[in-house]
Amino acid sequence: MLGITMGAQLSLSQKLFPAGRWIGKVDSKTLTSDLMAGLTGALVVLPQGVAFATIAGMPPEYGLYAGMVPAIVAALFGSSWHLVSGPTTAASLVLFSGLSALAEPGSPQYVQLALTLTFMVGIIELVMGLAKLGTLVNFISHSVVLGFTAGAAILIGANQVKNFFGVPIPRGAHFHEILFAFAKQISHINPYVTGIALLTVLTGLAFRRFLPRFPYMIGALMVATMTSMALNHFLGASHTGIVTVGALPASLPPLSMPHFTMETIRQLAPVTIAATLFALTEAVSIARAIAVRSGQQIDGNQEFIGQGLSNIFGSFFSAYVATGSFNRSGLNYESGAKTPLAAVFAGFILAVVVALVAPWAAYLPNAAMAGVLFLVAWGLIDFHHIHQVLRTSRSETAILGVTFLSTLFLELEVAIMLGIILSLVVYLSRTSRPRIVTRLPDPQSPTRKFTSDHSLPECSQVKIIRIDGSLFFGAVNYMQETLRAIEHMNPTQNHLIIIANGINFIDIAGAEAMVQEAQRYRAKGGGLYLIRAKAGVRGPLESGGYVDDIGRENIFSSKGQAIATVYSKLDKTKCQRCSHSVFNECHGTSHKINEVGKQA
Repeated sequence: MLGITMGAQLSLSQKLFPAGRWIGKVDSKTLTSDLMAGLTGALVVLPQGVAFATIAGMPPEYGLYAGMVPAIVAALFGSSWHLVSGPTTAASLVLFSGLSALAEPGSPQYVQLALTLTFMVGIIELVMGLAKLGTLVNFISHSVVLGFTAGAAILIGANQVKNFFGVPIPRGAHFHEILFAFAKQISHINPYVTGIALLTVLTGLAFRRFLPRFPYMIGALMVATMTSMALNHFLGASHTGIVTVGALPASLPPLSMPHFTMETIRQLAPVTIAATLFALTEAVSIARAIAVRSGQQIDGNQEFIGQGLSNIFGSFFSAYVATGSFNRSGLNYESGAKTPLAAVFAGFILAVVVALVAPWAAYLPNAAMAGVLFLVAWGLIDFHHIHQVLRTSRSETAILGVTFLSTLFLELEVAIMLGIILSLVVYLSRTSRPRIVTRLPDPQSPTRKFTSDHSLPECSQVKIIRIDGSLFFGAVNYMQETLRAIEHMNPTQNHLIIIANGINFIDIAGAEAMVQEAQRYRAKGGGLYLIRAKAGVRGPLESGGYVDDIGRENIFSSKGQAIATVYSKLDKTKCQRCSHSVFNECHGTSHKINEVGKQA
């Protein structure tokens, strides 16, 4: 809460130039740590960038461009000290899903649409950050992210089946179409291509297991590349069928210009919204997860601003949609990064590395890239948390399942929207059913402390309940139905005491419903009483004049005052027939009744 409050009080200049918050931490020691972390990050993003560009349907070099300028800008203008932005699996897949129907992947028109989409995403992110809408990502359920990521992982693997096994599969085919096409061509699997892909997977697992400090993707690609070069040299590329990625441009990101027309904006609007929501969710979630370990406080609004500016600037430097990367951000923290300069160094070092390494991509097999993407896809599936959701909550399981299946069989932007809508429906369903429980005075307590022990005696004229949850328009019907059910079970209880300190908020509909109930109980000869109402309840009741309708004398700050007042209004003839001392005040009545009996 402190981080959010501080973020809300920052001036516009502090939001646009937030480096002043951490620049004082920089010294020779932190610079050395950040430089080493940046070098590690640049080496890791090299194979990842090419792989993610392949997923996105972009030329391979664009994945590297997305790891340069966006990473630098997001680090300088975001709030996290360890978040590293750039190309990611999910963002790449959303982009491919949304644009492949509009243009041929890899074509100049496709690249132009991707750059325009990136600019549009950046503008929306920036506006949302300046408008302090950073808390909106909290409404996207974790189950939506789990389901989408698991579905995206399977789609990544499915889209690489052709490169993994060396069989032709139509570009842009849906998940089930890929499975059918592959099943028909099992007999045509290329053993050399499949061997290289399997070697990449096994080598990557070995590096990750036995040399965890060495970037496993680089190690796997090196082994696979040398093996494919040997096979093509001795057997011939025409015999092995091993196809390579091809040489990459050894240059800095070229300047680019998004293409703005009303038709383009209309075409890109749906995928822009989906890409923005998921990119922001991914970035802020990763930043918060690492902040828990580092002890830093994250300003969600500032992260929106940083992500927005990174995509706006990136769209003019040949970068497609970038967001926070969990792998690179986690590696950045583990590598000893102290300030955002680590991500800045990573972006600059990547530009230098690309100039040196790009020509060698001519020998990189597509099968090896497919193997790496299989490893990436497997790592995306969070089996631990999926299992927890399946064990814990049916509603969250439903959200996860719907999002997962929608990701596989529908358009990705539709899957994301469907998951978010379902999350909101479940959330509204929960909040529209506030917890209403009966409370009873405990006779064993000197102060008659309230408890929910239903074995205790209850006054035949007074019902005491506690409401936990906000009383807004969506919860009014449930509250009134519950009160009717209580009244039906206890028709003689004409007085209703509501312990209101569990009600955090009440709107006009809730206030009017409270007035209706007060009038109804008053018509029965009783009344409705509120105890310990919070400011969020008293304020709207006062400003709307509802207090007078309920009865200002029926609103109490303490339990003792409320019980004494309500007791004075009870029908004492009924009290005389009651054998229970529910309230402390009942002792006096019982004593008088006994005295009358003795005199008689």
